[in-house]
Amino acid sequence: MDTVKLDLSADARRSSILAQLLGLLGNSARASTQDAIDMLNIPEKHHHDLDEVLATIGSLQASEQVKADAASVYHILAQAEAQVHGCPVESTHFHEVGNASTLRSVAAICLAIEVLGHPHISATPVQVGSGKVRCAHGILDIPAPATAAILATGIPLCPKKGEGELCTPTSAAIIKHFVDDFLPMGE
Repeated sequence: MDTVKLDLSADARRSSILAQLLGLLGNSARASTQDAIDMLNIPEKHHHDLDEVLATIGSLQASEQVKADAASVYHILAQAEAQVHGCPVESTHFHEVGNASTLRSVAAICLAIEVLGHPHISATPVQVGSGKVRCAHGILDIPAPATAAILATGIPLCPKKGEGELCTPTSAAIIKHFVDDFLPMGE
């Protein structure tokens, strides 16, 4: 598969991205990819900082490319958190993005992209949503500050906003890392 188009116009959360990628695979490839995702062996614990996340990524039962892609996504997250909090990257503290579920989703997306052969990825402008979100830092406007910091690096947004948080810091970092170009609205 040479080119993949992701539709991020209604939902840009990591679950939607993963579902779209898995949907591009045939039944056999999807089943074996799901088996590989299940075998990643990500511990059920909270990862508090970048070093802890990187150590877990380094121990995954996955290819070096999957590990490198996952590490890159977390480096983007750490840089955004550092920017928002005005601290060095090494001092960033992961809240929601450090949980096992998030790390598992990032690794699963990296694995699905590897199975697809690291295609060129085009995407629609990103739906961020609207309203407020409750997180470790309290109740914040959508997009959350770390999400906004990543999106501000040149990722186009849908002009009409859906309701709720439809792009998280993690999904913004995934988009930043993997999407090669963005399609004009309506394509």
